[in-house]
Amino acid sequence: MIFKHVSMALADIGTATPYGPPYLPTQCNGNSIEQFPPGNLFVAVNEGLWDNGAACGRRYRLRCLSGRNRPCKTDIIEVQVVNFCPKSPCPSSFLMSKEAFSAISRFPNAKLNVEYIEYDIISQVLQPSISEVDYSLKF
Repeated sequence: MIFKHVSMALADIGTATPYGPPYLPTQCNGNSIEQFPPGNLFVAVNEGLWDNGAACGRRYRLRCLSGRNRPCKTDIIEVQVVNFCPKSPCPSSFLMSKEAFSAISRFPNAKLNVEYIEYDIISQVLQPSISEVDYSLKF
């Protein structure tokens, strides 16, 4: 429950659309098939999220908020950045693999409004720093 409240408070809003194969080569790791996470839950990101390539390997939690004809499923998914948006101009913040997109949308070609947060930021918020941990012994 804490995670849901933290993610809502820190999340950004963007858009997501699907994109299909071929997925190789990518801007992150070229022709390496090992770059794709389990379940093929990966994305290409637009220029605003690309950060001159620093986005490679970043993980995001995504949740569909809305779209035409109520496309959203209730799932929150984790995706990994493997590419810069191959389209110009990029149609959305996230271009999602077909597997990732179908996990949050009922329609294969919808444009979604999504809520997203970098997964590593969530971990940092939920883990107390060393100075916050009480190491005293209590009897």
